[in-house]
Amino acid sequence: MSASDGQMPVLDQVLRMTLDSAERSGLDDRTYLMVRVAALAASDAGPASWMANLGVAAESGVTAEDIQSVLVAVAPVIGTARTVAAAGNALRGIGLAAAAAESMN
Repeated sequence: MSASDGQMPVLDQVLRMTLDSAERSGLDDRTYLMVRVAALAASDAGPASWMANLGVAAESGVTAEDIQSVLVAVAPVIGTARTVAAAGNALRGIGLAAAAAESMN
């Protein structure tokens, strides 16, 4: 079952919204994904959201150093606790992705 075959309507909707916002933003892919990283941090997104976005970000050339730079940039706005939580959720998201990849092997 995949989001593309219509069996997962929530994921289908999220995918459509994401593709539409990327197109409408007018930003290049790398900038768009770095803005999303900032939004994930600001909104206290959970590990699954980080996992979904960091995979695409890495494919677009966003590095771990870029992610750290974004978190440093937004820290004064979102606060220490949220910044630390974002870093932890990002790491947990990476762990989820690694576990998912391992289970497919």
